[in-house]
Amino acid sequence: SLVTRRFDAFDPVVITVGAILAGTTNNVIPSSAELQITVRTFSRATWEAAPGLLTTLAENIAAAHGLTATVDYQRGYPVTVNDADELDRTARLTRELFGEQAWLTMPQPLAGAEDFSYVLEQVPGSFVFVSATPAGVDARTAPYNHSAQARFSDDALAIGPALLAALALDRLGDAAVR
Repeated sequence: SLVTRRFDAFDPVVITVGAILAGTTNNVIPSSAELQITVRTFSRATWEAAPGLLTTLAENIAAAHGLTATVDYQRGYPVTVNDADELDRTARLTRELFGEQAWLTMPQPLAGAEDFSYVLEQVPGSFVFVSATPAGVDARTAPYNHSAQARFSDDALAIGPALLAALALDRLGDAAVR
């Protein structure tokens, strides 16, 4: 209920208990337990609020049962947020270079963790995906790139650098106008 009661319903947050570690056998009550949790958010405000709210929740649940809880919240990557103008620039250049069909806007944001988020905190930019799905394979059902079954098309190797070069030249053109 932490997600539904303490966070904005229109600002998604996903809190996943990925591991519960306790005890060594079935007939001995363990003296401690460890929960390993992942938090994914879509806004800086929620990302900032999560550690305090999770700590309070864990401590209060433990106290209600006469126990104590220690929370070691290790912050992961910040939220990856595209700059609207830079995303428009990337869409325009992608269409100019590769055709209208080359640009697809995701209907929902992806809750991935990405180190590029550190760059976007300092410089306006956009995080985009370059499809590397081989011809004849449905991208909607193909294994994701972190899967052992993933296969990639070598054709994608030229697309990323071409788009990055176009973005740099377009940005330099903006600087020359000023």
